[in-house]
Amino acid sequence: MEEKKLDIKSIIGFVLIFGILIYMFYQNQPTPEELEAQKAEQAQIEAEEAKAEEAVKTAPVKETKTIDLNDSTAVAQYKNTVGAFGFTQTSDGTTTLENEVLQLKVSNKGGQIVEAKMKNFVTYDSVPVYLVKDGNANFALNFTTSDNRVLSTADLYFEPSLTQSGDNHVLSMKAKVANNQFLEYRYEMKPKEYLVDFTVRSQGLSGVFNTSKPVTLEWDLKGIRHNKSVQYENRYTRLTYNHDDGDISKLSESSDFDEETEVDVKWLSYRQHFFSSILATDEHFKTADLTSTNLVEEESKELQFTKAYTTRAPLELQGGELSQHMYWYYGPTDVKVLDDYKDLGLADSIPFGWGIFGWINRYVFTPFYTFLSSFLPYGIAIVIMTILVRLALSPVTYKSYLSQAKMKVLKPEISEISEKYKDNAMKKQQETMKVYNKAGVSPMSGCVPALLQLPIFYSLFMFFPTSFALRQKPFLWAEDLSSYDTIFELPFTIPFYGDHVSLFPILASVAIFFYMQMTTGQSMQMQQQPGMPNMKFIMYLSPVMMLFFFNNYASGLSLYYFVSNLITIFIMLAIKNYILDEDKIHAQIQENKKKPKKENKFQRKMREMMEQAEEQKKSGKR
Repeated sequence: MEEKKLDIKSIIGFVLIFGILIYMFYQNQPTPEELEAQKAEQAQIEAEEAKAEEAVKTAPVKETKTIDLNDSTAVAQYKNTVGAFGFTQTSDGTTTLENEVLQLKVSNKGGQIVEAKMKNFVTYDSVPVYLVKDGNANFALNFTTSDNRVLSTADLYFEPSLTQSGDNHVLSMKAKVANNQFLEYRYEMKPKEYLVDFTVRSQGLSGVFNTSKPVTLEWDLKGIRHNKSVQYENRYTRLTYNHDDGDISKLSESSDFDEETEVDVKWLSYRQHFFSSILATDEHFKTADLTSTNLVEEESKELQFTKAYTTRAPLELQGGELSQHMYWYYGPTDVKVLDDYKDLGLADSIPFGWGIFGWINRYVFTPFYTFLSSFLPYGIAIVIMTILVRLALSPVTYKSYLSQAKMKVLKPEISEISEKYKDNAMKKQQETMKVYNKAGVSPMSGCVPALLQLPIFYSLFMFFPTSFALRQKPFLWAEDLSSYDTIFELPFTIPFYGDHVSLFPILASVAIFFYMQMTTGQSMQMQQQPGMPNMKFIMYLSPVMMLFFFNNYASGLSLYYFVSNLITIFIMLAIKNYILDEDKIHAQIQENKKKPKKENKFQRKMREMMEQAEEQKKSGKR
């Protein structure tokens, strides 16, 4: 092999190339004036982006063309723009539909709902709850006329007509091209109901619509903030929909932007945590383009909106005419209310949780808590429900503690094995498993009870933040069990914690600390195995995480965790002091060792694999 020598010519070449690059870089670097111009341009771009973002958060969903009806020229120009629909009388104003629970205001401009007020609910600062207000929503049909005008009903004027049908209020909004030719929005409100029948139909417009172009329904809404913590509220604010023969799907509640195109859509729910705006239809939308945009970046007392939703769905013409029967729901995200509309399945829009967790939440905890709170104060009902849940799970707690006690009894033998085979991990594992097998003890037996409790814990984790029954219900120092409690307002904000101190999470953290001391104390006494997590670190970390994580969560959830861990501690103390006897456990283990132990297939297979591995290791050393 030829030895590589230093080539002086190559070195000179590299030096020259490097020098040329430096010279070119120096010659092409921007002047101070160019640098200032770049900075100014970047600042302008950032300012425009910030301005655009602020506009999205504060501006109405869609700007409609405003017309000065006192200006004859402007009116004439409007009539020229809308063509045949200029037949409709141009008149500003709104018509009010209301019953005992809901008030709607419908505008002559666009024929759409411009205000939806909950009559029996207020926000955290005692302001009436509005789902639609000040231009945060837009509903329109976009279509093309036979003379190729592209129109939106949001820009058209409608003539209102309010009548009675029995106890129901009926509002007909008509955009006319002649007295007997019109596009109609028909709203029918029943007493004491949040659901409003809504029909879109046309009469005599088959020659007005361009049937070769689609008629597209658009529905946009920005969710109005109602809760004390906008980030917490935003966590449970989401676009949910029923599609594809009954499937329930959702757009992301956490990403900045999410979109989806779905088929066979039955209803769309623009959920704003405890309140929902829902559009349902008898004749399903064949397709729908959906988007959700997150408007919350950080906790803020001034932020007005949480998410911006949009829907675009084509409507079918039948014989050149429109006929679509739909429903508007403006009301609480409350299972007691939504269950009244079982035919539409609106209760499925509530975030009970997925799979078995949602089933337990909906059909066990929700009716159980409703029953308890029907005769008990809401906070006391949480305490009683927690006690009953913990008592129901006490056999599982007993199994878990029994497993720990058995492991504690075997600790001296396991320690001897660890010391004897400290340089042979495979042999140490074999001998340890032999001891467990002879004693009739499984190291996994303590994990199984914990896994059995997971569905219960997760179901309750979803129950408390989404239970409408807890909304604005006080208990002790907590003003609202569905929001965080506050015992002290901080003059500053702590990252991941907030600008306040909640007491229930502190109590829950203390209870978790003592509970983990009891459950991990025995494990910590045992020799720390290589690669195993530091149990002492986990014992201290978990309560701290609880303290930070739950400071902005529902106080009802923190109350549950506090009471639950407190009860579990008492149950474990009772098991330890009055039920389990470690001497008897030790004697039973010794008896088990004397009995011949029959291996099952899994144990035999594991033993054979370990023995083979040990033999291969010995063969390799030879």
